[in-house]
Amino acid sequence: MPQLDPREIDYTALSFPDPPPDRPFVAINMVMSADGRTVVDGTERGLGSKLDQRLMRELRVHFDVVMNGGATFRASGTSARLSDPGLEQWRLERGMTPSPIAAVLTRSGDLPPERRFFTDDGFQAVIYLSSAAPDAVRRELEARGRPVVSVPEEAEAVAALDHMKRELGASRVLVEGGATLNGELISQGLVDEYFLTLAPRITGGDSAHPAVQWPGEPTAASIRQMSLIHARPAQTAELFLRYRLEPLRD
Repeated sequence: MPQLDPREIDYTALSFPDPPPDRPFVAINMVMSADGRTVVDGTERGLGSKLDQRLMRELRVHFDVVMNGGATFRASGTSARLSDPGLEQWRLERGMTPSPIAAVLTRSGDLPPERRFFTDDGFQAVIYLSSAAPDAVRRELEARGRPVVSVPEEAEAVAALDHMKRELGASRVLVEGGATLNGELISQGLVDEYFLTLAPRITGGDSAHPAVQWPGEPTAASIRQMSLIHARPAQTAELFLRYRLEPLRD
């Protein structure tokens, strides 16, 4: 199979469909080992190459918000920084802010204060906190200076997306894990596209660490069908995949 030179893969050139009428367009971006794991030494950073990291930043330029779940925040932090003046200029030329808004959806409110999300004021950020969290947790997070939005425990993801659309003016949201947040969104039919980097690595170990999970055992009824948009094999031996999720059926 021919493998593409990294210079031939440019995610700034991607195009996206219009968002649904009732919510932002939502895409997930993940990196996974050849044996189906997304975490090494507690983080995903040991799986992807420099090319994967570049494409992650290039994908971000198309989105208004980049969102993580609480567990991913604790493991890797949450930052919407592009760390590339050229990509920041790309956004500015299209009337966008230099970086997307960073968002975290958390049920516990357990968010380490030393993370760049709190220490770097060079990008906008928002915390979506479950109504199940104690008031003391909310007050402590608010004291750190980032806006805190309460979302109902029974509909956290839906409420967060609704706030992004109505209050932040977001038309596209990129989700970068973790598995629980991915699963919550996919199981409710709230994801439009799924980007996956298949890394040429086998991690082994006895921990699952899937890219997507939700409660219960998999069944034929729970399977979500996808259609392939592109598959780009690179000289790094990585395979860059883009899928469209088929709509949920009643």
